[in-house]
This record gives sequence, C-alpha cells and structure tokens, in this order.
Amino acid sequence: MLMAASQLHSKAMRPRRFVIMGVSGCGKSSVGAALAYHLSGIYIDGDDLHPAANVAKMSAGVPLTDADRWPWLNSVGECLAQAEEPVLIGCSALKQIYRDTIRAAVDGPVRFIHLAGKREVIAARLQLRQGHFMPAALLESQFAALEPPGPGEQAVTVDIDQPFDTVIAAIIAALEEEEL
Repeated sequence: MLMAASQLHSKAMRPRRFVIMGVSGCGKSSVGAALAYHLSGIYIDGDDLHPAANVAKMSAGVPLTDADRWPWLNSVGECLAQAEEPVLIGCSALKQIYRDTIRAAVDGPVRFIHLAGKREVIAARLQLRQGHFMPAALLESQFAALEPPGPGEQAVTVDIDQPFDTVIAAIIAALEEEEL
C-alpha cells in the first residue's frame, strides 16, 4: 500500500535530495515531476543547469567530455545542497565519479534513482521527442559511458519498460521500504 504524500513527507524527509538519473530519453523529467508531487517537493531539470557551451556542443551532436561536465555536476550538487524542502534533479549522472562529485558538492546524503531501460526502448522514445537539444545520435555515447549504480551507492533502479504509473509506484515503494 502506498503512503499518502503527507505521510512520506513527514517521515524524516526534510530535506531530502534525489537525483533522477539515466541516459537521455529515459524519462527523468516526467518521473522527476511526478515524484516531486508525491514527495511534496520540487523538481529541477538538470538540463537547465548546463552552461550554454555544453548545450551548444550537445545540440551540434558532440558528446560532452568530463571537463565539460564538472562545472555542471557541481551546479547540480550546489542546487541540491541549498534545498530547504525535498528536491529532485534530473541529471544523467552516468558514471560513479559523476555521482561522487554531486555527493561531495552536497556534503550530505543524496539518493539516486536510476531509470534503466534497453537501448531499443529508449531509442524509440527519443525518436518521438521533439524540441530537445540532445539528439538521438548521442544515445550510443551515453550507453557507452553508463556505469549503473553499484550496491554500495544505495540507489534505486527501476526498469522503465512498463507503464508510467508502475514506474512511479515502484520507486515510491522502494523509498517507503527504506523509511521503515
């Protein structure tokens, strides 16, 4: 049974910091917004925290380098650290070192929620997406960089190849289980 948003919010969740992670097209924005509603928090699209030069590179179909990512990852961490209420940020956080960088900037607990999916599923989603700067051609570079969270990272991983409501319910159930 799912807890009401107020019950989830009242269980030692002030402030709580979450990163909705995964490759482009996995649903970070949609899932993040829905979870923010359930957790009585706010959702921030990590794409909005990218420096203009990063957006220009990705728009041109050029994958980002680690040097490009460090300022962005630090911005994600700083945004999480300043949170006074539950906050969720959509950020690819593809490598463990990226997640470690975010954790270091926060200097506190951060829960990563990995939206995992098969290439074919995500590629099909990207083909339907319009108006986003990240071209589908960069999907392969994202999968090549992806280091799924390991057991020591205490991340929640959910398969996105299921109905949206089921994805949300699975994440909420995993978070509830941790709170018990």
